[in-house]
Amino acid sequence: MNLFTRAASLRRPAPPAASPSPTTRPPAFSPTAGAAAPTLASLTGEWMIDPAHSRIGFSVRHAMVTTVRGAFTEYRSRLFFDGHDPARSQAEIVLSTASVDTGVEQRDAHLVGRDFLDARNYPRMSFRSTAVEVDGNDVYRMTGDLTIKKVTRPVVLELTYIGHVTDPFGYERVGFDGTTTINRSEWGLTYDAKLAEGGAMVSEKVRLQFDIAAIRTAPTE
Repeated sequence: MNLFTRAASLRRPAPPAASPSPTTRPPAFSPTAGAAAPTLASLTGEWMIDPAHSRIGFSVRHAMVTTVRGAFTEYRSRLFFDGHDPARSQAEIVLSTASVDTGVEQRDAHLVGRDFLDARNYPRMSFRSTAVEVDGNDVYRMTGDLTIKKVTRPVVLELTYIGHVTDPFGYERVGFDGTTTINRSEWGLTYDAKLAEGGAMVSEKVRLQFDIAAIRTAPTE
């Protein structure tokens, strides 16, 4: 089965009375409850990113005067939220490097080639959280390991909790936005073409953006 899909299988949540905490938890994640949630503890459990309503993207300065934006369209995720102790929440996202999409076919081919992601030799990149801290009302700092081209380095995501709802189809949803900025050369993305004026064709700084809608997964029987 292909682990990377834009239409991940979703299950309706079990009734509230039958939502035990899982016995095992995946690696990294954490929003807190807002006014829409009855209690923070009620959100405890496993969640999965809904690819149809989420975007895992990036933006980078190009030729010093414009910004190129793109996203990864194929990935799998495992999320666990602990409403009793948000610091124990966890998340893991594994992305297909070949799924990068900037809207320009020629540019995408360059990004998946050897100058950048080298998708043939490094088909996966990942983020796995290692710690979560409360940083204000509905604001969190999630520390985690970002792995690109087999280089793993720590990053800190600034997360904002958006809210919690039950949609018309009966699925429980939470939303949050996250962002961090990395220096791409620290992960072996060392393409360094120069402009005639002496500046870089592609900035070293890359902003990663996580616009996430997550759906509660039903507990296993």
